[in-house]
Order: sequence, then C-alpha cells, then structure tokens
Amino acid sequence: MITASDARFMALAIGLGARGLGQVWPNPAVGCVIVKDGRILGRGWTQPGGRPHAETMALAQAGEGVSGATAFVSLEPCAHHGQTPPCAGALITAGVARVVSAQEDPDPRVAGLGHQMLRAAGIAVETGVMEAEAERVQRGFLCRVRLGRPMLTLKLATSLDGRIATATGESKWITGPEARRHVHLMRAAHDAVLVGAGTVRADDPLLTVRDIGVTRQPVRIVAAQTLDLPQDGHLARSAREVPLWLMHGSSAPQQARDLWQARGARLIEIAEVGDQIDLAAALRALAGQGLTRIFCEGGGQLAASLLVQDLVDDLALFTAGLTLGAEGRAALGALKLSALADARRFRLQESRLVGTDLYALWTRDRSYAV
Repeated sequence: MITASDARFMALAIGLGARGLGQVWPNPAVGCVIVKDGRILGRGWTQPGGRPHAETMALAQAGEGVSGATAFVSLEPCAHHGQTPPCAGALITAGVARVVSAQEDPDPRVAGLGHQMLRAAGIAVETGVMEAEAERVQRGFLCRVRLGRPMLTLKLATSLDGRIATATGESKWITGPEARRHVHLMRAAHDAVLVGAGTVRADDPLLTVRDIGVTRQPVRIVAAQTLDLPQDGHLARSAREVPLWLMHGSSAPQQARDLWQARGARLIEIAEVGDQIDLAAALRALAGQGLTRIFCEGGGQLAASLLVQDLVDDLALFTAGLTLGAEGRAALGALKLSALADARRFRLQESRLVGTDLYALWTRDRSYAV
C-alpha cells in the first residue's frame, strides 16, 4: 500500500535524480533514497559520466543497518552487468525489505527484469509511484530508448514582437543578464547544445556553460551541411578543450573535413534533404552516440525546420520588454503553414519573471510509448 510518506520520499528521489541531468548521459538520471523506520539512511543520484549509479551511492551512504529498509528509486534498478554490477543485485545483497520505484526501465536490457529479480529474492516491490513526475525528468532517456532520438528543447529569446535582432543583425543583448544566466543553467541540464551554421557565422558563440561550475560541459553541436564555418572562431579554438561535433552532408568538401578534424572536431556525416541535412536522421545519429537531451539555440531556419518536422519537445521562450518592428529579424524561418489547424500546439508548463524578462516553458504533449 502506498502512503503519503512513500510519495514524500519518492518526490525526494526524483528531485535527487534531476541533479544529474546533463551530466550522466548515456545513462538515465536516477535518484535513490533508503529509509528505515521513517528515517533516511542514505541518499544518492547517478554521478557524472553515469557511474556510480544512484542505488550504489545511497547504499554507500547508508552503511550498516540497511537490512529491512525500503529503497525509493525513481527508475527501476538495473538488472544487467555493464561496467558495474546490477543495482537490483546490490539491493538484494544489502537486505532491503521493500523497493518502491516510479517507473519501469524501458531499456531492453532491463525492462522489468530488475523488478523480477527483486521479487524472486522475496523483496516487496511497488511500482508506478509518482510515475508522471518521474517521467518528466526522464523524458530524454525515454525519447532515446523509445523514440530513437534525444529529447529536444528549443530556446528562443525575442522582443515582444518576436524578433531576435535588428535589421542590421544586432542582438546583444535583447534579454537581461538574469535571463542569460538562466540559459546557462538550462545548458547545464542538457547533454548537448545545438546551433546552425548561420548562428556560428553571425555570432561566433562559445556555447559552453560558464560561471556556475559544472563537472561535464555539454557537447557543442553544429548543423553545417558544407562545413562552411570560420576557422578562427571560438569553436575552432576550443575544439580540443570542449567536445565539438559537426553534422555535415556528403557535399562537404574534403578540405574542410580535414581542417576540422585537425582542429579536434568530431565529424558526423548525415544524409541530405535539399539544402540541409536530414534533421530527423541527425537526431537518430545523436541518439546512437548516447545523447538524451539536446538544447537548441537557433538559428531561425534550423528552429523552423525542427518545428515543421515535429522534433521539438519543449519550447523555452524568453521575452524582453522591447519591440524591434517588422524590419527586425524574425525568430523563426518560414513554417509554410496554409491553415491554422496545421500549427503545432504546445501546452504551457510554467512561466515566471527572470530579472526583467518573461520566461515561459511550453511542452509538446506526446506519447513516449514504443
């Protein structure tokens, strides 16, 4: 029977797991709380790089006296031998009496086997506790396993009339310092930051997380069909210090490929569709590399293409209190809509002031079922 205290401890486990977002790929960001007689013995979450797992961390903190305790885990304990022994086995060895998990792990190597192992050992297992809340944290992992692509968040920072720059291209800064810091926090919670080649040529971005202290920088990804990118920019100069992946088409010249590889960039060839790479194929390729959460920061044509193909899961919109007029540069390229019914609908997840700017997170309701 699930009690109010069960929900409270599971909420803690889910919150602990969220601390690993952006740091643990290709693994899921899991949290674990071990409780005995109403007292928390140990807490843990998946560590940077994906190991140790949450259960291992919680058991280590709990130390002696775990026998008879309850373990609250935000995702089914793993059942397979990878680079570490299975967490289901560790819980059995520790002597826990009960395991409460938020959701079953869809990874084919687990997929109910962890719960099965625990039950076979005589441990009481409760599942589906706060499943919706846990799924919100695990959407990137669920996308990769079930849909074959990472979850994608599209960020837009615009004026009140939906412009991202003046007619001359000036865009620094439309939003204030608090909003820009929030963007760094969002980058840190994603595995990778994605931009188009036009953004790199126009803005010379670095795309790193700065001033908040992260263990693992997000991978920087550029969609650049022909690799027509500046060789003396921030990305080129830092390619050996922070991972830089360039997704290009077969039309990219060999000389450009050689130059970027010499810089230290990783090249990923993607099939071409007209005048751009196939974005759906690109996301599948990135999932194959283990990425679960991608944060796209433009530009307008890339953003529009992702929306048209229904590849955007969250839309993070920062709106500043100024107007730039029709001559300003639009946040999105053409969507080629002929009817309002064809527009993608998003549901408001949250909104608040960030400094002097309005932040709104819109989510695309979709099923993550196989």
